[in-house]
Amino acid sequence: MIDRACRLICLSAIWIPLGVLFILLFQVVLQGSERIGLDFITSFPSRKPELAGIYPALVGSCMLISLSALVAVPIGVGAAIYLEEYASKTAWTRFVEINLSNLAGVPSVIYGLLGLEIFVRIFGLGYSLLAGALTLALLMLPIILTASREAIKTVPKHYQEASLALGSSKFVTILQIVIPLALPGILTGSILATSRAIGETAPLIVIGAATYIAFIPDGLDSEFTALPIQIFNWISRPQKAFSNDAAAGIIVLLIILFSLSAIAIFLRNRYEHR
Repeated sequence: MIDRACRLICLSAIWIPLGVLFILLFQVVLQGSERIGLDFITSFPSRKPELAGIYPALVGSCMLISLSALVAVPIGVGAAIYLEEYASKTAWTRFVEINLSNLAGVPSVIYGLLGLEIFVRIFGLGYSLLAGALTLALLMLPIILTASREAIKTVPKHYQEASLALGSSKFVTILQIVIPLALPGILTGSILATSRAIGETAPLIVIGAATYIAFIPDGLDSEFTALPIQIFNWISRPQKAFSNDAAAGIIVLLIILFSLSAIAIFLRNRYEHR
């Protein structure tokens, strides 16, 4: 009887949130489907909801995430390789490992406050695209580093020992043995970190990202906006028609997120097969 009750509670905890999520997604698709189209994607924002589009926000999100990945992925993977292959197992490294695990659960708005103080004020980057990209890179780093470390741990040690026994240096062994075998996990962690960053709004608002821009960013020091911020702006409008624009923007954002997840699964399966 107790087992049946526990099973019922577990099933309810799984299916009730999924049902609510499905209803919300169905409502968003139903509300935003009439606005989805090429004109909506290629148009600039407007005060008239029927003419508004997401082009600057979409381009801003793509530029933002590309710059963030260029910064976060090499640093995260390099730090993971150092901690797993070179760093001594001391009290300091254990302290670093514990804090890295904790950083993955820090609210995103804290990263926004950190980016505001370091990149915007101390480094003097202002409310620019580069400041936003570096802030999101901070958000991505713990996820990439943790996933890369777990992927490196799965590489059998006897592969490395055989390579070293044949005369290869440690650097060559890591480059030709460890990284290729750990690549599925590294790629999956990097893409999942990118998926999280592309949907973040709070850190970008904290560092001063614009809510309304009618131009495309033309440099690293340019003002910018992003798709989640544009959606937030439309939701805040009193006109009901802007809710349809926000729903259409959510659909585009979900398509991007699902595409990134599909790419992660494809790359993981492909490299695991190899």
